[in-house]
Amino acid sequence: MSEPARGFLEPLVQQSTPSIIADKLRTAIGHGHLPPGAQLGEADLARELGVSRGPLREGIQRLTQEGLLISVRNRGVFVIEMTPENVRDLYVARGGVERAAAQEALRRDAKGAGRLLTDQARAMSAAGRDPQAVGEADIAFHEALVGLAGSPRLSRVHRTLMTETRMSLQLLDDDYAVSGERVTAHREIADAFRAGEAPQVDWLLREHLEGAAERLLGSAG
Repeated sequence: MSEPARGFLEPLVQQSTPSIIADKLRTAIGHGHLPPGAQLGEADLARELGVSRGPLREGIQRLTQEGLLISVRNRGVFVIEMTPENVRDLYVARGGVERAAAQEALRRDAKGAGRLLTDQARAMSAAGRDPQAVGEADIAFHEALVGLAGSPRLSRVHRTLMTETRMSLQLLDDDYAVSGERVTAHREIADAFRAGEAPQVDWLLREHLEGAAERLLGSAG
């Protein structure tokens, strides 16, 4: 090879065992396999994952630092519960991350971002009346939005927020979960991106997230 294949032959990124364990636990929490309030049993988890307790404890510690798990002295480690206070704080944090990401995405390539988000909104519409599929398409839309900012830090924080969002969506009424209103809100955000209307994108995102928080808090009540 006379010239390196730049951009194609790059070093592989290898995850450590604790990182892989943390990812698996995060996914299990987000999809309800480890439900809110559940206590984590080290012996059972180590056996199910086929790992020793050392890396497992390190993976658990990472999720404790993220706030998805809570360690109670003399009792053990538990999955957090999405109390009204936690839901409210979650959406405050999502607003900060997603609105910042949106402005950066607009600066980088507004039309390209709009096209991608339009595709994501269409996927949500195509999910029909399956609440779980619509919910996953909703989350994919917001993950794509944050990814468009090209900020590893925003994406890292947002990953944890999306796990908590999955937990919260289990409270959502099925009628709204599959409603056209939900799809329309995302399509309007995508349209504002395509038009390069930064103030409109910011306003729509704020309204959407505040409305989502209110619905969830109403469902929790």
